[in-house]
This record gives sequence, structure tokens and C-alpha cells, in this order.
Amino acid sequence: MKKIAIATSILSLVSSTLVGCTNGSENSNAAPNTETNTATNTSLNQVSTAKGKLQTIGIALGDLGNPFYVAMQKGTQEQAKKLGNDIRVNAVSSSFDLNQQTNQIENFTAANTDLIILSAVDKKGIKPAIDGARNAGRVVIAVDSAVDADVDAMISSNNTQAGEIACKYIGDRLQGKGNIVILNGTPMDSINQRVSGCKNSLSKYPDIKIISDQNAEGTRDGGLRVMGDLLTTFPKIDAVFATNDQSGVGADLAARQARRKEFFIVGVDGSPDATKAMEDKDGVFVATAAQDPAGMARTAVEIGNDVKQGKKLSNSEILVPVKLVTRDNLSSYKGW
Repeated sequence: MKKIAIATSILSLVSSTLVGCTNGSENSNAAPNTETNTATNTSLNQVSTAKGKLQTIGIALGDLGNPFYVAMQKGTQEQAKKLGNDIRVNAVSSSFDLNQQTNQIENFTAANTDLIILSAVDKKGIKPAIDGARNAGRVVIAVDSAVDADVDAMISSNNTQAGEIACKYIGDRLQGKGNIVILNGTPMDSINQRVSGCKNSLSKYPDIKIISDQNAEGTRDGGLRVMGDLLTTFPKIDAVFATNDQSGVGADLAARQARRKEFFIVGVDGSPDATKAMEDKDGVFVATAAQDPAGMARTAVEIGNDVKQGKKLSNSEILVPVKLVTRDNLSSYKGW
């Protein structure tokens, strides 16, 4: 009884701490995506976990002020409710700070949390916390961001596909000829894959030239600053590929300020900010390769529940397809 009381006390303490970290506003338009692409990970070294009902879930996210992570939180809660068992969900925000996310995962581990879902802020730096959780018998699933650690499963958008369909749209719309710029982002796997996919598509259009490829830091301010400089440098730009919607929205603002409309912008994410920009016909943001953050989180809960019950996974890496949303089909897009 003493051990049970101590464990309960720890769980209560951690729960109250975690609740205080969730500060994002929810968006009620999360779009389900039931289709998935799978790839087998033959090197997975699963640690045995205590079998039984899934009762507690901890989800560690980058920043709950970002609608993408709010949608992930909501997807987790939706799937937990669907499974029943009065599953308790604790969502925490690290503000992209590795030390904070490490502490959060260690807290989940100490509180005997059954399933830990994380969107890693540092793929290498988070490894010790993941190893500790798995060695303690926790189920750990990485979502959206890859990690250099053994996890029970990895779920992410097909980022290569995102870059491919975005830049195929650019190539087709330009009829295979023109000058484009790439608003790159923080050098992480997902961003690198998007750029690689984009360049793969553009290689099929020999008369399209990439005249600039710069890091816009994945932020609205970064997109505004970098695009502002590019508009000063280049008298004519035909298209922009933004590796995420936030930098694309910033670039759209730069175009408005410079009163330049000879080009168009295509982003990646399918965010509320992007759809709002696309609705404004006075802007130049015209398309985005939309992810499904809520769908990824729902899948993580479903798979985590399977692992908790002792089921073997045939696929440990799941790639969730993206969908190109343009002004033409925007009205049918449910968004996040």
C-alpha cells in the first residue's frame, strides 16, 4: 500500500505540473486521414513492456502556441476517448527547449505513464530520455520528428512527397519555365526531405532555375525578412517554395509590402494561417501540401495501445500521405 501511495502521489504531482504547461488554443477543424503509407524498420529493438490496459498517455510537443501541435494534442485526446478505459492524457509544451523536453519525458517515466508520445525538439539530444523511458518499460512513439533512438514506432508525414507535389504544382503552373526561390528552414530531417522532394520534381523541368535557396528559419518573421531581401535583389521572381506555411505567410506579407504580384507561393503544412492567406485573392499564397497532425496523433495512440497489449507491429515506421490544397479545392479542405 505504501508503494501505491507513493506512485499515486508522484503521478498527481506531475499531472498538476503538466496541465500548467498547456497554453495553446484549440482548433476544432482537425481533419482525419485514414490512409497511410508504411515502411518496415527491421532494426527496431523493442523493449518488453508491462502488458495491460492503456490508462495514461503523456504527449511532449514542441510548442502548444502553434496550431500544428494543438491539433496533435486534440487528436491524442480524441483517440484516447474513442478507446475508452477512462484514459488520462497529459500534454506538455517545451517551447522547443531540449532540457525542458528531457525533464518532461523523465517526469512521464517516473509517473509510470503507459504511453509516451513525443515530437522531438532535438533528434540526438533526446535519446537519453527515450532510452530511460523504454528501459523502464514505457511505450514510446515518435511523431512528426525522427529521433536517433530506438522507439516502438515512428509516425510522420511523407515529407518527401510534400516537396514533390508542391514543386510539381509549381512546375506545371509555370509551364516548365521560370525562376523560383526556396525558403528553406531549420536543417532537420523533415525540412531536408521536403527540399529534396521539391528539387526532384523540378529536375523534370530543365527550364526552371532555382535562383536562391535560403534559410527563412521556418517563421513568419524569417519569411518576411528573407523574402524582403530577395525582392530587392531580384527584379523578377516567378514562384516561391516555402518549406513550411509560416515562412510562406511571411513571404506573402513581404510581397504585399513591396507591391509585387508577379509570382506565387506554395507552402507545406495546411495550417489555418495558410488557408486564410489563400482565401485572400489580393495575396500570392496559392497552395500548400497539407499535413494531418491530428491524424498522426490518433495513429500513435492506436499503435501505442496495441503495443501495450502485447501485439507485435508488422510496421514500425508509418508515413502519412499529404494532400495538395489549392485555391481551387480549398472549399473542400477541412483543415486542422
